[in-house]
Amino acid sequence: MLTLHHDPGQPRYARCWPFLLAALLFFISPAAFAVTGEIDLTTSAIGYFAVVIFVLAYALVMAEEKIHMRKSKPVLVAAGIIWGLIGWVYVQNGMSDTSEYAFRVTLLEFTELMLFLLVAMTYINAMEERRVFDALRSWMLRKGFNYRTLFWLTGGLAFILSPIADNLTTALLMCAVITKVAEGDKRFINLACINIVVAANAGGAFSPFGDITTLMVWQAGLIQFQEFFILFIPSLVNFLIPAAVMSLFIKDQKPSSVYEDVQLKRGARRIIALFLLTIVTAVLCHTLLHLPPVLGMMTGLGYLQFFGYYLRQSLPRSLERKRERYSRLGDNKKLEQLGGVVPFDVFNRVARAEWDTLLFFYGVVMCVGGLGFMGYLGLLSEALYTGWDATWANIALGVVSAVVDNIPVMFAVLTMEPDMSHGHWLLITLTAGVGGSLLSIGSAAGVAVMGQARGAYTFIGHLRWSPVILLGYIASIAVHLWLNADSFNVFG
Repeated sequence: MLTLHHDPGQPRYARCWPFLLAALLFFISPAAFAVTGEIDLTTSAIGYFAVVIFVLAYALVMAEEKIHMRKSKPVLVAAGIIWGLIGWVYVQNGMSDTSEYAFRVTLLEFTELMLFLLVAMTYINAMEERRVFDALRSWMLRKGFNYRTLFWLTGGLAFILSPIADNLTTALLMCAVITKVAEGDKRFINLACINIVVAANAGGAFSPFGDITTLMVWQAGLIQFQEFFILFIPSLVNFLIPAAVMSLFIKDQKPSSVYEDVQLKRGARRIIALFLLTIVTAVLCHTLLHLPPVLGMMTGLGYLQFFGYYLRQSLPRSLERKRERYSRLGDNKKLEQLGGVVPFDVFNRVARAEWDTLLFFYGVVMCVGGLGFMGYLGLLSEALYTGWDATWANIALGVVSAVVDNIPVMFAVLTMEPDMSHGHWLLITLTAGVGGSLLSIGSAAGVAVMGQARGAYTFIGHLRWSPVILLGYIASIAVHLWLNADSFNVFG
């Protein structure tokens, strides 16, 4: 999904992106979640105006670093204008029920995504409040890891964990560790976050639970659960190539952070266990009950609320025991610290979620959904799968997903249902999953990490390394075409 900026010192090729973005969105904006409307507005003044509004909103998002405007503001207004135009046209034609239904469908899809992300962010914030990441940072400092080791360690963990915990959650976890360990070193944080986003997206591409796009393909019954693992080696190549290049530019030094003895707050380990239980619940809701994973995530939020209630109710008794123990030991420093203990509050953690990012998701999904309802999905289908070979169309869509976001791109492909071989469905699963890494705005993981590491990991900071990431993208596709050649005909 999105966030962008401009730096006077950026490479010349980066300055072309706003114009390329405008051209891409004008000609091939895919529908997000809504179906195509009954009135074709793609060649009307209203349709052109809606695209212009969308491009202007993107331009303001790109300028976030310079104008210091939150990225959610322009897309929220753009979404209102686009759907307002649609509503006006359909009211004039006596078809208001059609546009209302389309809006509700798009909103429902966003709501599922938002609630899923909100629970993940709440758990991340709860673990941060319980000092889990401070403790992990302290452990890394005690081990004496240098920047290069930290770079590979967090990237490797992101690749390994994302197939289980999904790429967004994994990226947030690893980003929290990096920003704690290398606090203040923006250059290293930027490189490490790029590596984490690429690794998380690559790891998520070979698992139904690693990315929302893979989940969509699995739910559609196009690829069986075990068949996703065919993409393991191409995904690994996608991660390793840019990581190997970027690691050469990391200084061989250790974090300047001063070592401190970090004690986990009461309940920290149990919150980690509840988070894992929440993920398992979400998985079981989908696999056993065939219900949306968000049901399991929201149930997991209930787990955390019940545990928060227990922590609050048992806090006085816990404090009293600690006072007695520290008094016997004569530890006045820890006795003083007990006076500053604040009861755990789940809703405090909910309030600290990255709301700018969540509202930004809303704006983007609704904008693209509106453009799709106007008829741009039909144009995309005709331009790609009728005029192009399916292999090149899927490769191109992977690149487009870096601009528009991989979720609406994959939804567009599933809605179009092109007649493709099994190998081609695996290919679009791969390209939509890892193509989003080309830009920081191309995946939920990238957008969320930008919110968490604001000021250190930026659109332009990621863009400078896009050519290297593109090498990994091309190599992963080549490996898939070579290893899995039997599953489809490359030329047909």
